[in-house]
Amino acid sequence: MVHHFCSSSILASSFLWLFFLLPISASSFSHVYHEFDSESISGKEGRVTWRWLTEEAPTASNVTTLDNSSFVLAAQRTQRKDPLEGYNYYTGGWNISDQHYWASVAYTAFPLFTIASFWFVIFGFGLFVFALYLCCCRRRKYSYSHFAYAVSLVLLIIFICAAIVGCVVLYRGQAKFHKTTLSTLGYVMSQANLTVENLRNFSDSLGKAKAVGVDQIFLPSNVQSSIDNIETKLNASASSLEDKSANNNNSIKKFLNGLQVSLILLATAMLAFTFIGFLFSLCGMQFIVSVLIVVGWILVTVTFILCGVFLLFHNVLTDTCVAMDEWVSRPHAHTALDDILPCVDVATANESMYRSREVTYQLVGIVNQVITNISNQNFPPAFGAPLYYNQSGPLIPPLCNPYNSDMSDRTCLINEATFDNSSMVWKEYECQTAIVNGNEICTTVGRITPSLYSQMIAATSVSKGLYQYGPFLTQLEDCSFVRETFATISTNNCPGLDKYTRWIYIGLDLVSVAVMLSLIFWIIFVRERRHRNHNKEFLTRSSQAPHPL
Repeated sequence: MVHHFCSSSILASSFLWLFFLLPISASSFSHVYHEFDSESISGKEGRVTWRWLTEEAPTASNVTTLDNSSFVLAAQRTQRKDPLEGYNYYTGGWNISDQHYWASVAYTAFPLFTIASFWFVIFGFGLFVFALYLCCCRRRKYSYSHFAYAVSLVLLIIFICAAIVGCVVLYRGQAKFHKTTLSTLGYVMSQANLTVENLRNFSDSLGKAKAVGVDQIFLPSNVQSSIDNIETKLNASASSLEDKSANNNNSIKKFLNGLQVSLILLATAMLAFTFIGFLFSLCGMQFIVSVLIVVGWILVTVTFILCGVFLLFHNVLTDTCVAMDEWVSRPHAHTALDDILPCVDVATANESMYRSREVTYQLVGIVNQVITNISNQNFPPAFGAPLYYNQSGPLIPPLCNPYNSDMSDRTCLINEATFDNSSMVWKEYECQTAIVNGNEICTTVGRITPSLYSQMIAATSVSKGLYQYGPFLTQLEDCSFVRETFATISTNNCPGLDKYTRWIYIGLDLVSVAVMLSLIFWIIFVRERRHRNHNKEFLTRSSQAPHPL
């Protein structure tokens, strides 16, 4: 039971971070999964060991065929051409363990990568040919077109406006994306902290249960030994989850901050580059414009590649959101997500819950045993302590046991005290005492002494803690907790993440195209401007030359 509980609880909680880590790994065409080391938890220290591994995705022959009870996550969303299968449509759905999924989602960015490659090769070759032409084929006559000059100038202004719009979209997109991701990260962190807090509170309740005794009646020794073992592993699991959550939180924040700075610098650089190039081309600074064209040639290539990467990032992120939403709505279907997040079966969850209920049942039984066999009995003074302490008056109501002997749920009776009101109900049966021969003896009407009352309340408090945290443990084990978290992210955060990543790659695309076309028309505009100046000089010299008589 301890093995299943510790492993499943920490796996379920930590998988929340997969939502952020998945898109980061997209460019490497690898899948990320976590492995729980069962040997570590059964060792002396009982510590949960985490190993985040990056492996090559399995080949097609290793992909398991889904059975009739399986459900393909994000089937329509992920129906894309798969270059590894002869460009047939991929039908496996969201599955980061399948290399065909990564190939199909990467293929969506293939057009942008192709444009970047063609631009780099063709424009680079064109620059080389144009440079050779200028160096080796100079001509004295310069053709000049008013139409080409005017059109190139107008188009340059349009492209500057397009670059401005693209930079604004890019800047706004990254700002909104950064804010939304931090909000999502904060929510995930709060859920992880809640899990850690509940695990530790449950561990504390178990520890207190081991020490709790009522009128020198304690839990059996075998139960106390089990509590020691469970408590150690619970604390180790909570500490491991807390450390992993904090490390992931810091790593993701660093990545997001670096991404934000990079996109801001890129937007600023592209906008400044476009303005400077336009101004220098207007001023006729041909050499500087030529240098800027070479720089822009490389810059546009890089921007197109980044645009493709963000398109891939956007698709993986959106696929993940759709997969999470469908996984939440189909709790009983087997999906690819179950292979990454191995929620335990119902039998295992019931076993863990059974142990928690068993301790609660026994603690309540100890309290009721004292009430029934000691406090509500009228022993003669000859019996002495701890059976006799001059108890008298109305009988004390027993504590409601929330479980039957078979650990099934039980309904409280009217005459029973509950976890919530037992302290007030039993207070009315407390007597005033005096110490006689080293023992507490009631000097007023009452059924329990102050010390016995304190012991009963302590046992009840521990039982209440175990009762309250028991359902939470089951939620961790059967993934209900993770499903609720995913449902919240899918509803509140995924729409914004989808929208703003789209803004980013649209902004990058718009800036790339605007700067690319600006480079081409810089060449045309500078050429026409140079020819225009030469024509003016020629006309000036012609008008100043003496006319023959």
